[in-house]
Amino acid sequence: MSGVPLHYVDLRAFCYATEDDRRVERALRTLLPEEFPVDRAESEGYHGDRILVLSARVDNADDLRVVLSALARLPDDQFRRLREQLDERVTEDCELYVSLDKQAAYQGSVRLGEGLTLRAKVEAYPAKKDSAVANARDLLEEYAERRRG
Repeated sequence: MSGVPLHYVDLRAFCYATEDDRRVERALRTLLPEEFPVDRAESEGYHGDRILVLSARVDNADDLRVVLSALARLPDDQFRRLREQLDERVTEDCELYVSLDKQAAYQGSVRLGEGLTLRAKVEAYPAKKDSAVANARDLLEEYAERRRG
């Protein structure tokens, strides 16, 4: 596939008051190209506690390939599950959602879980869920082939 059938990927992690923001950023960077800028926005929890939102939008094809290569490092069973669940993970707005384990990412691994959110806007013409699911499936198949090869 010469192009990447994604408009962009948004990555986001919440850093709670009990967490070290450098560690949460390190977890997020497990999925990002080197030196990629990470945005920080402060928010406040229900009880007034500080929440730092770390996020990055990746929209360059080469950088998207880095994110996809990181996602392809999921364990075989999880990568297979991700591909099987595309109908549930792609919205009517052609967005693919994947939740990843923040602790595993901090340790340099990629696993399905909680803590990091990946939202990818899938190219689809026409812009319908079925087309987006098909494109996402083809894209993941390409990365599955790379894993095998």
